Amino acid sequence: MGLRGKMKIRMLLAMVCLGSTVFAEQEERVFQGEVTRAVGYRYLLGLPEGYEADAGKRWPLIVFLHGAGERGEDLSLLKKHGPPKLLEAGKDLGAIVASPQVKEGEVWDPQGVKALTDALVATLRVDVGRIYLTGISMGGFGTWETAFSYPDTYAAIVPICGGMGVRWLLAERVKDLPAWIFHGAKDTVVPPENSEKIHAALKKAGSRAKLTIYPEAAHDSWTAAYEDPELWGWLMKQRRAVD
Repeated sequence: MGLRGKMKIRMLLAMVCLGSTVFAEQEERVFQGEVTRAVGYRYLLGLPEGYEADAGKRWPLIVFLHGAGERGEDLSLLKKHGPPKLLEAGKDLGAIVASPQVKEGEVWDPQGVKALTDALVATLRVDVGRIYLTGISMGGFGTWETAFSYPDTYAAIVPICGGMGVRWLLAERVKDLPAWIFHGAKDTVVPPENSEKIHAALKKAGSRAKLTIYPEAAHDSWTAAYEDPELWGWLMKQRRAVD
């Protein structure tokens, strides 16, 4: 048999072998594991008037998440906006106020925010049924992320000019969490559609979430929001049932 004939036979054998190959079906598998890591923040702490005088009283807790511009190692940056700014000006919010700071190049970590909240509850006289979470811009995103991750921790949230990406699909998860959302209609940094989209999804799920769009505000919608007495009156009325 010539060389050409031998090559034909080999090709035929290869085709027969290929045709007879049985490919394994994909199997169903399950993975379970645990992830443990260290978290931590430096933070400003403001105690309300009367905290030291009445050792038996428990107080509301406000956790404030700053924006991207206040990241770093200088805690005084936090006093530029939000509750720390109000406290610095002498306003008493009638609550414990904790304002953590993210390091440069980082964003808010829901596990870190929750861990700080738990530590404050463990070390201060906190009314666990009145823990509130609020934030601006990057902190607004962090507020949403933390609320979606821990929907049973906070009595109410106030996300300002934030958003939550694809998590609007999970609106059902936080539909019972009181929320007052703020945004500026002329915000070109974080489009107001971010807040409008999650608000619509929440309303569809049966939520009573509130949305305020300031028609003339750009990215800074937080100054008007935090200076509105109606916001603080609403916030302090929100309570979470505690077992």
